[in-house]
Amino acid sequence: MGYERKMTVGHHKHCEQCHSVHCQVPVQISVSCIIIKCRKNCGATFHMCKQEEHQLLCPNEMVPCINVNYGCPLTMLRHRLAKHLEVCPASVVCCSQEWNRWPVSETDLTFYKNVSQSPETKVNLDVALALRDQELLFRSIKMKNIFPELMLEDPALQDASAAVNNPTEEATCSLDCVEFTENGCTRMEERELSQEDRDTLAKSRDMDGIQNYSSWEKIFNKEMEGCKQTVKNQNKREEKGKAKEELSKEFNIGEYNMYLVHNGAMLINFGQLAACTPREKDFVYGKLEPIEVQTVRTFNVPTSYRAKQSYLKDPSQKVKTSASVDTADLGVSVEDLPKCDEVSATLLLSLEKELKGHLISESVGRDGLYVDIGTQTYNFASAPFERDASLADVIADKPHGLHIHVEAECVTRRHNRISSAFSYMCGHFFRRDECRSHFRNVHSDIQASLSGWFQQRCPLAYLGCAFTKTRFHPAGHQATIKYCQDVSAFVLQPEVPSLLCEGGKTSSSQRNGAHNLDPLSSLPLEILQYIAAYLDSFTLSQLSQASRLMREVCVALLQERGMVSLKWEKKTYSHGGSSWKCRKKVWEFSTLFSSVDKWSFSNTPSMSDHLKTCSFYEREEHTEPVALACLEEVRDKHGEVKYKR
Repeated sequence: MGYERKMTVGHHKHCEQCHSVHCQVPVQISVSCIIIKCRKNCGATFHMCKQEEHQLLCPNEMVPCINVNYGCPLTMLRHRLAKHLEVCPASVVCCSQEWNRWPVSETDLTFYKNVSQSPETKVNLDVALALRDQELLFRSIKMKNIFPELMLEDPALQDASAAVNNPTEEATCSLDCVEFTENGCTRMEERELSQEDRDTLAKSRDMDGIQNYSSWEKIFNKEMEGCKQTVKNQNKREEKGKAKEELSKEFNIGEYNMYLVHNGAMLINFGQLAACTPREKDFVYGKLEPIEVQTVRTFNVPTSYRAKQSYLKDPSQKVKTSASVDTADLGVSVEDLPKCDEVSATLLLSLEKELKGHLISESVGRDGLYVDIGTQTYNFASAPFERDASLADVIADKPHGLHIHVEAECVTRRHNRISSAFSYMCGHFFRRDECRSHFRNVHSDIQASLSGWFQQRCPLAYLGCAFTKTRFHPAGHQATIKYCQDVSAFVLQPEVPSLLCEGGKTSSSQRNGAHNLDPLSSLPLEILQYIAAYLDSFTLSQLSQASRLMREVCVALLQERGMVSLKWEKKTYSHGGSSWKCRKKVWEFSTLFSSVDKWSFSNTPSMSDHLKTCSFYEREEHTEPVALACLEEVRDKHGEVKYKR
């Protein structure tokens, strides 16, 4: 079969297959057209009927950015699209750098207690970053996952429980033909519906009654199907029993026994003959139900489990075992127990579940018959907790300390990082051309070298000294690295000379006469925009919040230096469905500071100078002679102790 190409709409029959620049075919109506050149001077030559098609490929055609649906408003020549993507404001990248922090052990409480009380806590880079991670950790830990027994009960569940436990009240369903008591369907009164009642029920528009009727109808149908299946199984057993009796009647006892010796295994395997131990009483899984097993301790015994007879030992010969005593067996009421700290207990249980896959004092199944039940009683001053409360909500009114390590781990084999509560991500958004500088300066240069290189702590920190010093600063610039709590990011803070700060101060009369304008705001708008072009993204974001004039200056640089993202919101409809819709476009500057290509040592006193005045550096001077182990002890006749080599 031949293949005939379908002619494009608007193309002539000859022009459809002609690609020659020097086409000499005479122009004929409905056959061909003249040869022209591209109006955008891209150098292309084609038949005039292909001009519209060429506009889809012409490199000199003005087209919108490919991220136009993501907020980029720029239009450009088609051949500049690839270069534009490197600086496109809608080409936003999220930093996915991750690290881990673990709760503080009891042996390091002295140092972390002093660090939490130190006035320079937020100045220290490692402590400031650890406090940010701790805040995220406390928000992510839900109390209902750790202490489900200490949560407030749902009012709806309380009402249902009261209705079930009250013997004087009876729960009645919406159907008139069935009445349920506290014990379930123990008493059921039926009333035969007349044909008129059935017609009325069919024509009724009461949706609640119909929905309840449908739900109960499903339950009754399932029970009916179960009864039918039981009858079928019983009939199969009777047929098997009849077949076995017929087989024993056809042979005598000797021949029957010999037949069983040779073919008994086959009959048992095919279900034609019961084994010595019935299958339903042996260790088999007659029906395999799906069980979600996350760890070894989350395994539940299937309902189809049947223990072997070898497991059913004589109870009188059972070895005596000693039961461990938990807090519930102490004979002390919960009110008399000492109050537990919410943070310490919650982090301990979360860490146990993180590393070992289960909570402390969790019930564990040793085998199919025996289960070790463990309990642990906690007495919190803030209990019971709200149903959706997090650890941050519980300790909102209490003073916060530092409960996680200041040292971070980038690689770990101790847990699964995908679902870990102790894994943290940078999560800041940057333009695509800014991501390289952010990762190199923040994560490689600063964060990876905080412990001892970029930032140095006192050697006596294990005793509780909170002194620290920053050893590096950007080469060629008088600036220091700080951690900004407002944006949760490292920033570059320049050291402004005091003369400039004093020169910027004006008297109250001067401010009132100049409409409260500082010397910088009095400059022309063009000069301000020229100065702002040299600032980094973080400085522009802070400058835009200084005044309305500075905001107008920074707005002019948004397309060149800023980034745009879509703000989504969830919309719920009257019929119960929902969808996400773009509410608006958000323009902002990132938290990137000026790129640092080289670092230099800071001109700060050495750590030895601090040790001279460190309060934790206590010298122990010995004035009494001490015997050395390498010397031989000799006693003279006077009983004095002398030493010789």
